[in-house]
Amino acid sequence: MSEQKTTHLTHGHDGDLAVFLIGMRLNKPHRVDLWLPAFRAMGRMISELSADQAGAGQLGFLAARPVMGLTGPTVIQYWRSIDDIYAYANAPEHEHRPAWRDFYRRTREARGAVGIWHESFAVPAGHHESLYVDMPTIGLAAAFGAVPMVHRGRTARERLTAPA
Repeated sequence: MSEQKTTHLTHGHDGDLAVFLIGMRLNKPHRVDLWLPAFRAMGRMISELSADQAGAGQLGFLAARPVMGLTGPTVIQYWRSIDDIYAYANAPEHEHRPAWRDFYRRTREARGAVGIWHESFAVPAGHHESLYVDMPTIGLAAAFGAVPMVHRGRTARERLTAPA
């Protein structure tokens, strides 16, 4: 039997980046009329962002990964910058702005039925690292491409300070 070699990879980028987490909490799961439209809107937004990324990539979106928790979904997103996130969120011609308005309109009379949250992280160059061992391409590697770990350092601390 031949032994397979373990592959150690990291992401191939050391410039600035932004991480955006967004999620929904189903406080009253029976209120499908309130959470299902928001859930579908998130799908439309990710489709729009992915189509842009596959084309010109002008919006600054790089990758996303959905995660399902006990109380609702979360989407981890990678962007070029915080400014790109804000520009997309506020652009009336894109999916986010109408979905945001629709969410507030729907939930105005049923406060607390469904919660929305987000967190934004501006990550300067040299302040992010990753390690992928025998994994499919996800996270920062999906956003920026994967490279052998030795190109950026053998330890997490080395990868935090090594140039890409």
